[in-house]
Amino acid sequence: MKRSSSVIRRVVLAAASVALAAGCTAQAAGSGGGSGSPTNAPATSAPAPTDTPTDDGKPPSPSDTAATPTDAPSGTPSGTPSGTAQPKALMDDGDETEQVRELQARLRQLGYFDRAPTGFYGTMTAGSVKTFQKKQDLPRTGSVDEATWQRLLGASRKPTADELKPSTTNQLDTPDARCLTGRVLCISKESRTLAWMIDGKVVSSMDVRFGSENTPTREGIFTVERKVRQDWSRLYHTPMPLSMYFSRGQAVHYSADFAARGYNGASHGCVNVRDRAKLTTLFDQVKVGDKVVVHW
Repeated sequence: MKRSSSVIRRVVLAAASVALAAGCTAQAAGSGGGSGSPTNAPATSAPAPTDTPTDDGKPPSPSDTAATPTDAPSGTPSGTPSGTAQPKALMDDGDETEQVRELQARLRQLGYFDRAPTGFYGTMTAGSVKTFQKKQDLPRTGSVDEATWQRLLGASRKPTADELKPSTTNQLDTPDARCLTGRVLCISKESRTLAWMIDGKVVSSMDVRFGSENTPTREGIFTVERKVRQDWSRLYHTPMPLSMYFSRGQAVHYSADFAARGYNGASHGCVNVRDRAKLTTLFDQVKVGDKVVVHW
Protein backbone atom coordinates (compact mmCIF):
# COMPACT_ATOMS: atom_id res chain seq x y z
CA MET A 1 0.00 0.00 0.00
CA LYS A 2 2.76 2.42 0.86
CA ARG A 3 4.39 1.76 -2.45
CA SER A 4 1.11 2.28 -4.31
CA SER A 5 0.49 5.55 -2.45
CA SER A 6 3.95 6.76 -3.40
CA VAL A 7 3.31 5.99 -7.05
CA ILE A 8 -0.03 7.79 -6.93
CA ARG A 9 1.61 10.92 -5.42
CA ARG A 10 4.23 11.00 -8.20
CA VAL A 11 1.49 10.80 -10.84
CA VAL A 12 -0.47 13.64 -9.22
CA LEU A 13 2.62 15.85 -8.93
CA ALA A 14 3.52 15.23 -12.59
CA ALA A 15 0.01 16.15 -13.71
CA ALA A 16 0.14 19.38 -11.67
CA SER A 17 3.47 20.33 -13.22
CA VAL A 18 2.05 19.85 -16.70
CA ALA A 19 -0.99 22.03 -15.83
CA LEU A 20 1.22 24.85 -14.47
CA ALA A 21 3.45 24.77 -17.54
CA ALA A 22 0.42 25.02 -19.83
CA GLY A 23 -0.90 28.01 -17.83
CA CYS A 24 2.41 29.99 -18.16
CA THR A 25 2.51 29.39 -21.92
CA ALA A 26 -1.03 30.69 -22.42
CA GLN A 27 -0.41 33.79 -20.28
CA ALA A 28 2.72 34.67 -22.21
CA ALA A 29 0.85 34.30 -25.50
CA GLY A 30 -2.11 36.22 -24.11
CA SER A 31 0.13 39.12 -23.09
CA GLY A 32 1.10 39.42 -26.73
CA GLY A 33 -2.33 40.71 -27.75
CA GLY A 34 -5.00 38.11 -26.87
CA SER A 35 -6.96 37.29 -23.74
CA GLY A 36 -5.07 36.67 -20.52
CA SER A 37 -7.16 33.57 -19.76
CA PRO A 38 -5.44 30.30 -20.68
CA THR A 39 -8.79 28.71 -21.52
CA ASN A 40 -9.42 31.23 -24.37
CA ALA A 41 -6.28 30.40 -26.31
CA PRO A 42 -4.55 27.15 -25.33
CA ALA A 43 -1.21 26.57 -26.96
CA THR A 44 -2.48 23.37 -28.53
CA SER A 45 -5.78 24.75 -29.86
CA ALA A 46 -6.85 23.67 -33.32
CA PRO A 47 -6.31 26.00 -36.33
CA ALA A 48 -9.08 28.49 -36.99
CA PRO A 49 -11.52 27.75 -39.85
CA THR A 50 -10.50 29.21 -43.18
CA ASP A 51 -13.42 31.69 -43.20
CA THR A 52 -12.49 33.09 -39.76
CA PRO A 53 -9.74 35.74 -39.45
CA THR A 54 -6.74 34.45 -37.57
CA ASP A 55 -6.77 37.51 -35.28
CA ASP A 56 -10.41 36.96 -34.23
CA GLY A 57 -10.24 35.57 -30.72
CA LYS A 58 -6.87 33.88 -31.15
CA PRO A 59 -3.81 35.56 -29.64
CA PRO A 60 -0.88 35.65 -32.06
CA SER A 61 2.33 33.89 -31.24
CA PRO A 62 5.52 35.99 -30.89
CA SER A 63 6.67 34.88 -34.33
CA ASP A 64 3.33 35.94 -35.88
CA THR A 65 3.52 39.35 -34.19
CA ALA A 66 7.00 39.98 -35.56
CA ALA A 67 6.16 38.85 -39.08
CA THR A 68 2.72 40.50 -39.49
CA PRO A 69 1.89 43.55 -37.30
CA THR A 70 -1.78 43.78 -36.34
CA ASP A 71 -1.98 47.33 -37.80
CA ALA A 72 -0.29 46.47 -41.12
CA PRO A 73 -1.99 48.33 -44.04
CA SER A 74 -3.92 46.38 -46.60
CA GLY A 75 -4.18 46.98 -50.36
CA THR A 76 -1.55 48.31 -52.73
CA PRO A 77 1.30 50.49 -51.44
CA SER A 78 0.80 54.25 -51.77
CA GLY A 79 3.79 54.52 -54.08
CA THR A 80 2.28 52.19 -56.65
CA PRO A 81 0.65 54.10 -59.50
CA SER A 82 -2.93 53.27 -60.34
CA GLY A 83 -4.41 53.41 -63.81
CA THR A 84 -2.57 54.54 -66.90
CA ALA A 85 0.76 56.28 -66.31
CA GLN A 86 0.77 59.99 -67.16
CA PRO A 87 3.24 61.25 -69.78
CA LYS A 88 6.39 62.75 -68.32
CA ALA A 89 6.13 66.52 -67.86
CA LEU A 90 8.85 68.57 -69.54
CA MET A 91 7.68 71.75 -67.81
CA ASP A 92 5.35 72.07 -64.84
CA ASP A 93 4.25 74.35 -62.01
CA GLY A 94 7.19 75.82 -60.11
CA ASP A 95 9.79 75.39 -62.87
CA GLU A 96 11.97 78.38 -63.70
CA THR A 97 14.05 77.88 -66.85
CA GLU A 98 14.82 79.45 -70.20
CA GLN A 99 12.67 76.76 -71.82
CA VAL A 100 9.70 78.07 -69.82
CA ARG A 101 10.51 81.56 -71.13
CA GLU A 102 10.41 80.20 -74.69
CA LEU A 103 7.13 78.43 -73.91
CA GLN A 104 5.59 81.70 -72.74
CA ALA A 105 6.90 83.60 -75.77
CA ARG A 106 5.44 81.02 -78.17
CA LEU A 107 2.10 81.04 -76.34
CA ARG A 108 2.12 84.84 -76.54
CA GLN A 109 2.63 84.67 -80.32
CA LEU A 110 -0.56 82.62 -80.56
CA GLY A 111 -2.55 84.87 -78.21
CA TYR A 112 -2.69 82.46 -75.24
CA PHE A 113 -0.34 84.42 -72.95
CA ASP A 114 -0.73 88.19 -72.52
CA ARG A 115 2.28 88.99 -70.35
CA ALA A 116 5.97 89.39 -70.96
CA PRO A 117 7.81 86.06 -70.55
CA THR A 118 9.30 85.64 -67.10
CA GLY A 119 10.74 82.13 -67.29
CA PHE A 120 8.67 81.08 -64.23
CA TYR A 121 5.93 78.47 -64.61
CA GLY A 122 3.03 79.60 -62.43
CA THR A 123 -0.76 79.47 -62.45
CA MET A 124 -1.09 81.92 -65.36
CA THR A 125 1.22 79.83 -67.53
CA ALA A 126 -0.62 76.64 -66.55
CA GLY A 127 -3.93 78.25 -67.52
CA SER A 128 -2.53 79.33 -70.89
CA VAL A 129 -1.21 75.82 -71.52
CA LYS A 130 -4.63 74.34 -70.70
CA THR A 131 -6.30 76.67 -73.19
CA PHE A 132 -3.79 75.68 -75.87
CA GLN A 133 -4.27 71.98 -75.07
CA LYS A 134 -8.05 72.32 -75.34
CA LYS A 135 -7.71 74.02 -78.72
CA GLN A 136 -5.41 71.22 -79.90
CA ASP A 137 -7.63 68.39 -78.54
CA LEU A 138 -4.91 67.36 -76.09
CA PRO A 139 -5.45 66.28 -72.47
CA ARG A 140 -5.91 69.45 -70.41
CA THR A 141 -3.24 68.80 -67.78
CA GLY A 142 -1.83 72.31 -67.52
CA SER A 143 1.69 70.89 -67.73
CA VAL A 144 3.79 70.54 -70.87
CA ASP A 145 4.57 66.99 -71.98
CA GLU A 146 6.33 66.00 -75.20
CA ALA A 147 3.11 65.91 -77.24
CA THR A 148 2.08 69.43 -76.11
CA TRP A 149 5.55 70.84 -76.73
CA GLN A 150 5.82 69.38 -80.24
CA ARG A 151 2.37 70.68 -81.13
CA LEU A 152 3.33 74.16 -79.89
CA LEU A 153 6.60 74.11 -81.84
CA GLY A 154 4.65 73.31 -85.00
CA ALA A 155 2.10 76.06 -84.40
CA SER A 156 4.56 78.87 -83.59
CA ARG A 157 7.92 80.21 -84.69
CA LYS A 158 11.22 80.59 -82.88
CA PRO A 159 10.93 83.67 -80.62
CA THR A 160 13.18 86.64 -81.26
CA ALA A 161 15.43 88.06 -78.55
CA ASP A 162 12.93 90.90 -77.96
CA GLU A 163 10.04 88.42 -77.69
CA LEU A 164 11.93 86.41 -75.08
CA LYS A 165 12.93 89.48 -73.08
CA PRO A 166 10.74 92.35 -74.31
CA SER A 167 11.64 95.91 -73.54
CA THR A 168 8.29 96.50 -71.87
CA THR A 169 5.94 94.36 -69.81
CA ASN A 170 2.92 95.70 -71.68
CA GLN A 171 2.81 94.89 -75.36
CA LEU A 172 3.12 97.87 -77.70
CA ASP A 173 0.12 98.59 -79.86
CA THR A 174 0.20 99.96 -83.41
CA PRO A 175 1.80 103.41 -83.27
CA ASP A 176 -0.43 106.40 -83.82
CA ALA A 177 0.01 107.87 -87.32
CA ARG A 178 1.26 111.10 -85.73
CA CYS A 179 4.21 109.17 -84.28
CA LEU A 180 5.63 107.94 -87.59
CA THR A 181 7.76 110.97 -88.48
CA GLY A 182 10.51 112.77 -86.58
CA ARG A 183 11.59 112.33 -82.98
CA VAL A 184 8.55 111.40 -80.90
CA LEU A 185 7.60 110.27 -77.41
CA CYS A 186 4.61 108.16 -78.52
CA ILE A 187 2.49 107.54 -75.42
CA SER A 188 -0.47 105.13 -75.63
CA LYS A 189 -3.20 105.08 -73.00
CA GLU A 190 -4.58 101.93 -74.60
CA SER A 191 -1.48 99.77 -74.06
CA ARG A 192 -0.07 101.92 -71.21
CA THR A 193 3.29 102.22 -72.92
CA LEU A 194 5.73 104.91 -74.00
CA ALA A 195 7.64 104.29 -77.22
CA TRP A 196 10.60 106.51 -78.09
CA MET A 197 10.49 106.62 -81.89
CA ILE A 198 12.74 108.18 -84.52
CA ASP A 199 11.41 108.30 -88.08
CA GLY A 200 8.86 105.57 -87.42
CA LYS A 201 11.27 103.15 -85.71
CA VAL A 202 10.92 102.19 -82.04
CA VAL A 203 14.24 102.89 -80.30
CA SER A 204 13.09 101.96 -76.79
CA SER A 205 9.86 101.45 -74.86
CA MET A 206 8.66 101.27 -71.28
CA ASP A 207 5.54 100.86 -69.13
CA VAL A 208 3.74 104.05 -68.04
CA ARG A 209 0.93 105.06 -65.71
CA PHE A 210 -1.43 108.00 -66.12
CA GLY A 211 -3.52 110.39 -64.06
CA SER A 212 -6.69 109.39 -62.26
CA GLU A 213 -10.22 110.21 -63.36
CA ASN A 214 -10.08 113.44 -61.34
CA THR A 215 -6.63 114.45 -62.62
CA PRO A 216 -6.42 112.99 -66.13
CA THR A 217 -3.37 113.12 -68.38
CA ARG A 218 -4.10 115.42 -71.29
CA GLU A 219 -4.21 113.94 -74.80
CA GLY A 220 -2.97 115.43 -78.04
CA ILE A 221 0.23 116.62 -79.70
CA PHE A 222 2.76 118.48 -77.55
CA THR A 223 6.49 119.22 -77.44
CA VAL A 224 9.07 118.77 -74.72
CA GLU A 225 9.12 122.22 -73.10
CA ARG A 226 11.90 121.68 -70.58
CA LYS A 227 13.88 118.96 -68.82
CA VAL A 228 14.78 118.81 -65.11
CA ARG A 229 16.94 115.91 -63.92
CA GLN A 230 16.08 116.32 -60.21
CA ASP A 231 12.75 118.05 -59.66
CA TRP A 232 10.21 118.30 -56.85
CA SER A 233 6.45 118.85 -57.00
CA ARG A 234 5.66 121.88 -54.87
CA LEU A 235 1.95 121.17 -55.28
CA TYR A 236 1.97 117.49 -54.20
CA HIS A 237 5.27 117.47 -52.25
CA THR A 238 6.70 114.47 -54.05
CA PRO A 239 9.97 113.93 -55.97
CA MET A 240 9.84 114.06 -59.77
CA PRO A 241 13.24 112.87 -61.02
CA LEU A 242 14.03 112.83 -64.74
CA SER A 243 11.13 115.15 -65.59
CA MET A 244 10.38 116.05 -69.21
CA TYR A 245 7.57 118.61 -69.20
CA PHE A 246 5.22 118.64 -72.19
CA SER A 247 1.94 120.31 -71.12
CA ARG A 248 2.18 122.98 -68.40
CA GLY A 249 2.73 121.02 -65.15
CA GLN A 250 2.39 117.59 -66.72
CA ALA A 251 5.60 115.69 -67.42
CA VAL A 252 7.05 112.30 -68.14
CA HIS A 253 9.04 111.36 -65.01
CA TYR A 254 10.19 108.47 -62.84
CA SER A 255 7.79 107.39 -60.07
CA ALA A 256 8.95 105.34 -57.08
CA ASP A 257 5.27 104.79 -56.21
CA PHE A 258 4.62 103.26 -59.65
CA ALA A 259 7.68 101.05 -59.21
CA ALA A 260 6.38 99.86 -55.82
CA ARG A 261 2.60 99.61 -56.34
CA GLY A 262 2.18 99.29 -60.08
CA TYR A 263 -1.26 100.10 -61.42
CA ASN A 264 -2.84 100.09 -57.96
CA GLY A 265 -2.21 103.85 -57.92
CA ALA A 266 -2.30 106.76 -60.35
CA SER A 267 -0.52 110.05 -60.98
CA HIS A 268 -1.89 113.57 -60.68
CA GLY A 269 -1.77 113.91 -64.46
CA CYS A 270 1.85 113.15 -65.22
CA VAL A 271 3.10 110.16 -67.20
CA ASN A 272 4.79 107.91 -64.62
CA VAL A 273 7.63 105.55 -65.57
CA ARG A 274 8.72 102.74 -63.23
CA ASP A 275 11.98 101.68 -64.92
CA ARG A 276 14.49 104.30 -63.78
CA ALA A 277 17.42 102.90 -65.78
CA LYS A 278 15.50 103.03 -69.06
CA LEU A 279 14.16 106.47 -68.34
CA THR A 280 17.65 107.75 -67.50
CA THR A 281 18.87 106.65 -70.94
CA LEU A 282 15.81 108.19 -72.58
CA PHE A 283 16.22 111.45 -70.66
CA ASP A 284 19.73 111.81 -72.07
CA GLN A 285 18.51 111.22 -75.64
CA VAL A 286 15.40 113.42 -75.74
CA LYS A 287 15.88 117.09 -76.65
CA VAL A 288 13.77 120.11 -75.82
CA GLY A 289 11.42 120.61 -78.78
CA ASP A 290 10.95 116.88 -79.53
CA LYS A 291 7.34 115.89 -80.20
CA VAL A 292 5.08 114.22 -77.63
CA VAL A 293 1.91 112.39 -78.71
CA VAL A 294 -0.53 111.15 -76.06
CA HIS A 295 -3.29 109.03 -77.58
CA TRP A 296 -5.68 106.12 -77.12
